[in-house]
Amino acid sequence: MDDQSYMEQALRLAASVEGLTAPNPWVGCVLVLADGSFVEGRTHPVGGPHAEADALARAGAGTKGATAYVTLEPCNHHGRTPPCTDALVGAGVSRVVVAMADPDPQVAGRGIAALRAAGVDVVTGVGEAAAHDLLSPYVRHRTTGRPSVTLKLASTLDGRTAAPDATSRWITGPEARADVHRLRARCDGILVGAGTVRADDPELSVRDVESPLPGVSLDPRRFVLGPIPDGARILPADELSGPLAEVLDDLGGRGVVHLLVEGGPAVAGAFHRAGLVDHYAVYLAPALFGGDDAKPLMSGPGAATIADLWRGRLVDVTRLGDDVRLDIEPDPARRPADPSRQPLEALT
Repeated sequence: MDDQSYMEQALRLAASVEGLTAPNPWVGCVLVLADGSFVEGRTHPVGGPHAEADALARAGAGTKGATAYVTLEPCNHHGRTPPCTDALVGAGVSRVVVAMADPDPQVAGRGIAALRAAGVDVVTGVGEAAAHDLLSPYVRHRTTGRPSVTLKLASTLDGRTAAPDATSRWITGPEARADVHRLRARCDGILVGAGTVRADDPELSVRDVESPLPGVSLDPRRFVLGPIPDGARILPADELSGPLAEVLDDLGGRGVVHLLVEGGPAVAGAFHRAGLVDHYAVYLAPALFGGDDAKPLMSGPGAATIADLWRGRLVDVTRLGDDVRLDIEPDPARRPADPSRQPLEALT
């Protein structure tokens, strides 16, 4: 195989552990040995090996002259584990192909420089666009200090999320609900409002998705805006308070890299209006309430005139049984540079 093919293999390995490695990036490594055989490695949860170290350990002896295909620049600093650059050089790896540089200020090109200084042939940019897309939540976390926010929404075609009596199960079909669990598995944090906890008592766990690492749970860390009722199924979870921007600063400081917001209309509207959403995952069912008394997709003040209408970019459409998932991102040209701070008092 050529460089591109091996890098695509490494990217698939990285994608398989997305959501499990925070605050570290999810990285894949394919180590091609001198005899043409290869071994695979991927990042493990915090405290475990990085992708390069995982691949080297699986290869054992015989790594001299090998080529390593890595989806992110190898680290060159001591953290919970030793530098991956030292491991690669010590194993006799002669060539390293890197998809993208690491935006973390502790690395930021120094890993590549260290490898080259040690005489390793380093090639960069192979599969860079795909790697950047895969690691976009990590890039946002490292460049802003905040987690990337995905807002999950589900509604009928007329934008309603629950009946007037508050019943909402099930608007979407089983295929869409299964996809939500896969989405949760890709996030390392999940957030709802206390009102949702009181009304629905959700567990917010990941079900029917197999973990790629035996014994490692796919459940994200759980957070609630406001007081958590005693005995709620979401426990253990952390209570949060303060303006939304400060909440994201706090969660970013705690190492949350990708936050899934699954709150009700008030929480969804607040995050949206504050300009804090990086990605919208919208599940639409071919169903209609047919009136204005059912619960809306978002509550709170909206655009007063067509000129103020929010418009995003449609990046993907997926059919899930009878339902459709729309993946939408804000238009960078229209997104506020400094998102406003939204108080939480009205959300709980």
